[in-house]
Amino acid sequence: MVAVGDSAGGNLVAALTLLAKERGGVRLLQQVLLCPVTDAGLDTPSYQEFAHGYFLGRETMRWFWDQYLPDVRQRSQATASPLRATLEQLNGLPPALVVTSEADVVRDEGEAYASKLRAAGVPVVSIRYHGTIHGFMVLDPLRHTDAARAALVQVLDTVHVALHRHRG
Repeated sequence: MVAVGDSAGGNLVAALTLLAKERGGVRLLQQVLLCPVTDAGLDTPSYQEFAHGYFLGRETMRWFWDQYLPDVRQRSQATASPLRATLEQLNGLPPALVVTSEADVVRDEGEAYASKLRAAGVPVVSIRYHGTIHGFMVLDPLRHTDAARAALVQVLDTVHVALHRHRG
């Protein structure tokens, strides 16, 4: 199985891979995280730089977190904020493709998560698409742009390789 998620879906995919490793039984071949939400801190430089006027803002993200996990204490758990997972928890996770957008509040946490996965020994391809905003692959007015098409091809190629690698 290959798990793909965009934004909060990227958060769910990261949590899924952690839980699959912890509990066993499900073998994930690849994780694909698109503009993933990986930390509840809302305090990275990209949160400051793109807090307003770039589709997804800091206060909107705060509202999303308040709806998702009203108990702030739960937000520090690795399944809520995968960036806070230990290297031991991350070691052995499936290879990852992490796609980030240049003008996105969650850019830095996505890139930090890719770096932490790499530090844990997970094979990672991480790419930032310049000139893009959060959700550029799925927002109707943007999904036909060159950047969105290139990212989609990269995702499809990654999934294809993962599935064929598994078949041997």
